[in-house]
Amino acid sequence: MRFGTFPVDEAAGAILAHSQHVGDTAFKKGRRLTDSDVRALQAAGIRDVVAARLEAGDLDEDTAAERLAAACTGTNTTASTAATGRVNLFAAADGLIVYDPDALDRLNAVDEALTVAAVNPYTSVETGQIVATIKVIPLGVPERIVAEAEAAACAGDHTAALFGIAAFRPLAAGVLQTVLPGTRDKVLAKTRQTVRARLDSMNSRLEAEAQTPHTADDAAAAITRLRSRGCDVILIFGASATTDRRDTLPAAIERAGGTVERFGMPVDPGNLLVLGRLDGAAVLAMPGSARSPRIGGNDWILRRLCAGLDVNAAEIARMGSGGLLKEVPTRPLPRAKAAPPERGDARASPRIAALVLAAGQSRRAGHRNKLLAEVDGTPLVRRVADAVLASRARPVTVVTGYDRLAVEAALADAAVATVCNPDYASGMASSLRAGVKALPPDIDGVVVVLADMPDVRGAVIDRLINAFAPAAGAEICVPTWHGKRGNPVLFARRFLPEMLEIEGDIGAKPILSAHADAVRAVEMPDDSVLRDLDTTAALDAYGASRTD
Repeated sequence: MRFGTFPVDEAAGAILAHSQHVGDTAFKKGRRLTDSDVRALQAAGIRDVVAARLEAGDLDEDTAAERLAAACTGTNTTASTAATGRVNLFAAADGLIVYDPDALDRLNAVDEALTVAAVNPYTSVETGQIVATIKVIPLGVPERIVAEAEAAACAGDHTAALFGIAAFRPLAAGVLQTVLPGTRDKVLAKTRQTVRARLDSMNSRLEAEAQTPHTADDAAAAITRLRSRGCDVILIFGASATTDRRDTLPAAIERAGGTVERFGMPVDPGNLLVLGRLDGAAVLAMPGSARSPRIGGNDWILRRLCAGLDVNAAEIARMGSGGLLKEVPTRPLPRAKAAPPERGDARASPRIAALVLAAGQSRRAGHRNKLLAEVDGTPLVRRVADAVLASRARPVTVVTGYDRLAVEAALADAAVATVCNPDYASGMASSLRAGVKALPPDIDGVVVVLADMPDVRGAVIDRLINAFAPAAGAEICVPTWHGKRGNPVLFARRFLPEMLEIEGDIGAKPILSAHADAVRAVEMPDDSVLRDLDTTAALDAYGASRTD
């Protein structure tokens, strides 16, 4: 191809490189000039034009684009007509786009004149959606280059054409949810709704459901029942996160007669997914993030299954590239907020609030309110509040309830806010909910402190704050002594909505179980984080130890 400036009187048959306007007539880029076009340009006083003239063995841009599109258009894809050297490829079915990235790279490496851009492999697409675009850059290219690109397009795993759409096929799914004391019906209902919507988007359906206690035997029996009902895929949502191949849900899959092919995946959110098989059906123990409608690693697996694609351990191991996904809805941009601050950035230290739970009835302490018992001349609740105030945590909120007036009197002139939990008799969860509702909206996290821990210190809380690093996965910081977990515990802000869902007298323990991958153990220099005063004997023994 010859490209350059041509005298107008020699330009017939050349391809115009830049648009020209002659009166009301537009001669657009890419127009092959005719004899009448040349006369009109001459009459307008135009002497030269920038154009391209094809030589023997050359193809014009549209012909080249159409040939390359034919080599790229595979199963369930269609191509547009060529214009200005461009052809768009469209999905002709709902499903996943499937292609070999190495083959695409080889095609694009053939020559700079030819380019093909596509959405990521295994992206979920809808009928009519553009999945790739082919653009021939110059106005003409040698046919041999196009032939080489055609060969590259068909040299990957998909020999017929580069791109194909694996259409979603109707699958029958079974859903099993395990429960522990304190699991709320509202959480189960929301999960069911999310799963149903997720399956609907993949042309599949929720065929059967089961709910059992969170034990391996109960879950195994439920898995067997769901498979007997013809479920092609079984999705398990555990009340507690899976932390080991020998944990409850993997054990249940094996006790049901299945196999566990993979535990864990290099995709976040979704690290704790389990892939198993039972009599030809896929069994997925889902990570906690799968209760959210936001895209996670579980979607990468479920989409492939619904599109009839094989998923195995080796393939999951290759998912780390691009595996850092967008946040789940309950995690409002923690990575952005926790990004390394610039020098002088006022956000260099996270804003951590403190909740002191002081609403309990002291049932195990007999007739005494243990929070008013004096330790070194100071009521226990005031001693704990002063310790929290010695830390960097702000603001400090104390949740009161039982014997409220006396407890609040003990806190007089302390720089704390108080909030009353009128439902204190129902257990610790109600106090946690009351406290969470009183927190300011702009905090990064909250440290939950029990008011009956006589030796808690501000330095302990500050050590937890120093370890808090959501961007590095440390979103829940738990103090330990020789590996044993204690209190207080620091939670990232994204867990606050889950705290509002807890019921009973179990505190925030379900959150630690459900998000084991977010927990960082912070070893402490002594055992003070394990010491609380629950009973009369403990109160008396502690008081005696202070006077010895």
